[in-house]
Amino acid sequence: MTGSSASDNSCLIAKSKTNGTEMNGNTTRNTYTAIENNTYSYEVIKDIADYLLDRTTIRPVIGIICGSGLNSIADMITDTKVFEYEDIPNFPVSTVEGHVGRMIFGYLENMPVMAMQGRFHYYEGYPLAKCSMPVRVMKLVGVRYLMATNAAGGLNSKFKVGDIMLVRDHINIMGFAGNSPLQGPNDPRFGPRFPPMTNAYDAHLIKIAKQVGKEMGIENEMHEGVYTCLGGPNYETVAELRMLRTMGVDAVGMSTVHEVITARHCDLTVFAFSLITNVCATGYDSSEDEANHEEVVTVGRSRQAVCGELLCRVIREISKECPNKVQVK
Repeated sequence: MTGSSASDNSCLIAKSKTNGTEMNGNTTRNTYTAIENNTYSYEVIKDIADYLLDRTTIRPVIGIICGSGLNSIADMITDTKVFEYEDIPNFPVSTVEGHVGRMIFGYLENMPVMAMQGRFHYYEGYPLAKCSMPVRVMKLVGVRYLMATNAAGGLNSKFKVGDIMLVRDHINIMGFAGNSPLQGPNDPRFGPRFPPMTNAYDAHLIKIAKQVGKEMGIENEMHEGVYTCLGGPNYETVAELRMLRTMGVDAVGMSTVHEVITARHCDLTVFAFSLITNVCATGYDSSEDEANHEEVVTVGRSRQAVCGELLCRVIREISKECPNKVQVK
């Protein structure tokens, strides 16, 4: 870094690299600032996007985030170019079982997509801006739709393990405490200072998904509902679950909300669904087993084929609505 030695900064930053070499000039200074402040400037995110675009000819229109146990959704992508998170400059790494840790470019239903096999969580020690930073990378790569999946605990008494909840809305519990991925100075190149969230989840895509569910014969296993994200990593107490249910929450997890807020801030169209991997215990004498991550991953794997088919069919309908407007296989 100009004007200082590497040893002066060794306790504050780790040098980043691009294609095996250290970055220089303004890029280096922007990178250091990003790492020191746990934020990502427009320039640093553009560097990440350019790094990916320079190494593939695929120009994705749809971005996908695979939830716990649902990594095989990305395995359905064809003609792939794979980037390990650890090889992408300034990218965090996923530390959670069930999250592989790579970005995949390719085609799904002949549509160009990029998919995250593994997301980043607040409980891993990452600030929310870093957890949702890949969504901004997607935007600068050219993505127009975000499709987020997650594993969640079912609070609605109608939900069963293995059901799918189409997210109609969310309650941003962490945001009530002022913890937002948009916290800090706003860069208008991403979006406005005060983005609306009234219709964060696209009603048209929800309608398409419900029709797809009928065609798949799983309409009785599908619901619409309200999702909330808590900080974790512990699962919730009975009192907390009762409070959330009183507030109108149908499913609870530890992701997605901050990603959706970031996506809407940069004007991406959002579709999300939760796989119900456990039924939340709202009574102290409940017969429901205590939630555990192994169960979450196991249920995810058992339902990944259904979840993958649902996502593929929704993407197929999107492709019908934008023919000749995107690079298709």
